[in-house]
Parts: sequence; C-alpha cells; structure tokens
Amino acid sequence: MTGGAGGIGGAIAAALAGRGHRVAIADVDPVGLARTSEEFGGFPVPMDVRDEYSVRAGVAATVAELGPIDVLVHAAGVVGGAAPLMSLPVEAMDAVLAVNVRGTFLVTRVVGEAMITARRGGSIVHISSAGSLQPTVGLGHYEATKAAMNALTRSAALELAPHGIRVNAVAPGPVETPLTASAMADPAARAPWVERIPLGRLANTDDLVPTVLLLASLEARHITGTVLPIDGGQLLRG
Repeated sequence: MTGGAGGIGGAIAAALAGRGHRVAIADVDPVGLARTSEEFGGFPVPMDVRDEYSVRAGVAATVAELGPIDVLVHAAGVVGGAAPLMSLPVEAMDAVLAVNVRGTFLVTRVVGEAMITARRGGSIVHISSAGSLQPTVGLGHYEATKAAMNALTRSAALELAPHGIRVNAVAPGPVETPLTASAMADPAARAPWVERIPLGRLANTDDLVPTVLLLASLEARHITGTVLPIDGGQLLRG
C-alpha cells in the first residue's frame, strides 16, 4: 500500500488488513508511517516512489518479511498546489510529474516484476482522479499526471495480462480526508466542489474502499485496464 500514511491510503490499508491481508504500508512520511502501521500491525516500509533504489529496496523488504506480493494499491501522490498553467511554477510541474507519473511507473514496474517472478498472478489498483477526465482551472498540472496514470494503467494491463496480473484504477472526485479538512471547512471554498456533484456531497474514504477491495479481489478476476470513476456523478456534468 503506497501512500499508506495518508487519509485514503490509510483507510484502504486498514480495510485490507481487516480482510486478513498482511499489509506493507509504504510512505515517505516516517511519522505518519509509524502511526498508521501501529494502528493495525502493518509492516512499515519507508519508500520514496520517485527513487528507483528506494522502491526496489521497499519491495524487496516486503517480500522478505511478508512473502510474495498479491496486491498493490498505489495511492502515493501529490497535488502540488493550485495555479493556472500560465502562472504555474515549473518546479510545481516537476514535483507532480516526479511523484505521480515517475512514481507510478516505478512502483508498477518493480511490483510487476516481483509478481511475475512469484508466478501467482496479482492485482494492481492505482488511485487516479476524476480530474484526469474533467479539467479544473488551476489543477491542470495535477490532472495531466493523473491522465498519464490512466494511460500507464491501460498499458500495464495489456503487458501484464499474460502473467495473470490485472491492473485497474479508481478515479475519485474530491475526497474528505484529514489533509483536506481545513480547506473544506470553509463554506465558500467547499461550495463550488459540492455544486459539481449531482449526489450533493463530497466523497469520504468509506466511499472508495469497497470498490478498491473489489478490484483487488478475485471477485474482479475478469476486470483489467479499467479506470472507474467514484465521483457522485461529477463527470455527468461535463
């Protein structure tokens, strides 16, 4: 579980553990990593998804401690602030590319290699964004990286299918987490996001978890290459 110290990643990790999975929680945040892993006895894995050595070391440590990897849920990602493309600092674009695109590529490749070696098949689930399918002013840099994640998901699904490895993604709209709580506490900031959603509310982590668990499980054994919106109907409004 990459990004396991975050609100979305932590909720998914806890749910996987609750289903009996032995969960390795990977994150670059040592404090959050220790806290989350202690909550349900997960195996903490310090990992910077931007760095190939860090990813390889983390995957090797996971296999050595827990055995072959059957499921990867990749939630590590950054937004990198908000600004129109014309005024966005180049450094902000570089930051989201490094984590969201390079990180997705590295994690998918290294875990995919481990799954191929184990010859047990497996499931990879990426956490994308509804923004990858619908533009938002000020978030074009972030949304571009999530669109790239979708493309990597489809390509990996084709390439890994002969090995019995499925690759899918979920694309949530805005999600209430501890990280977004302060910003969404302001009614003026919250209202425009809610207005875009036909079901009339922001998602919470409980709205995401069941679908991720489904895609990770053998119940979804004939689903691969899918990017599934979990957006309360947001994409219906174009």
